[in-house]
Amino acid sequence: MGNNSGLGGRLLGAGIILAIGFVMYFMQVQKNPVTGEKQHVSMSPSQEIRLGLQSAPTMAQKMGGEVSTSDPHALEVQKIGNFLVSHTVAKVSPWKFQFHLLADTKTVNAFALPGGQVFITMGLLNKLQTEAQLAGVLSHEMGHVIERHSAEQMAKSQLGQALIMAVGVGARDPNHPGYAMNAAMVASVVNHMVELRYSRKDESEADIWGLKLMSQAGFDPKAMIQVMEILKAADKQGRSVEMLQTHPNPDLRIKNINSYLQEHPPQGNLQEGRNLKDVFGNP
Repeated sequence: MGNNSGLGGRLLGAGIILAIGFVMYFMQVQKNPVTGEKQHVSMSPSQEIRLGLQSAPTMAQKMGGEVSTSDPHALEVQKIGNFLVSHTVAKVSPWKFQFHLLADTKTVNAFALPGGQVFITMGLLNKLQTEAQLAGVLSHEMGHVIERHSAEQMAKSQLGQALIMAVGVGARDPNHPGYAMNAAMVASVVNHMVELRYSRKDESEADIWGLKLMSQAGFDPKAMIQVMEILKAADKQGRSVEMLQTHPNPDLRIKNINSYLQEHPPQGNLQEGRNLKDVFGNP
């Protein structure tokens, strides 16, 4: 009788925790000011901007620090990024885009924090050949910001934590104290896989935004395919390609990009821009 009573109490507690988590998640709905879609997010655009600004120095320090803005490489990143903002729909979005070059030469990566802080490593920049390719990388990351992917993932993470806590409470057994931990670990893995699946969907959405922004700014969106080929080549060379840890298979992305461009042929006189070796004065 005592054991059944204890189990009932644990299950009730787990149910309450889970219910609170779901209620909080489904009540956190906002309309995206750019796309118009309704999203489950727990922050306002201004809160995203503040969080991104507060997190940027720590993120930069983890990857070799930020390259001085007097460096021609950093200047080029800022120039192309600011050009994308001023010549696309990003200009009228509520987010404040800033572009950073990180000194890490070994890691091939680019990422964006909530609110508009966009980063690219020197390791990736050194592999790019044209301004259009650089625009492709930066516009993809801008797409994550516009789609509010980080804010969505944070809301999902909060729901996932509620699930993990509920499983741990419901599975706790005084006679087998390790069982609850094992169950919680399983729930954690499941939650991680759900987030990974959604993050891959997010990457596809960011690719489409990248193509749109590139075209609006006058860059040839086909350069995005060239970026995918560069990432593939870097991966084969054994470089630390962090972008491939969460991004979909480059071949799949190339296929999706080609499909989009066939359905939405680029219009106007689109350019690849200058060769980056000429910009940086490299031999």
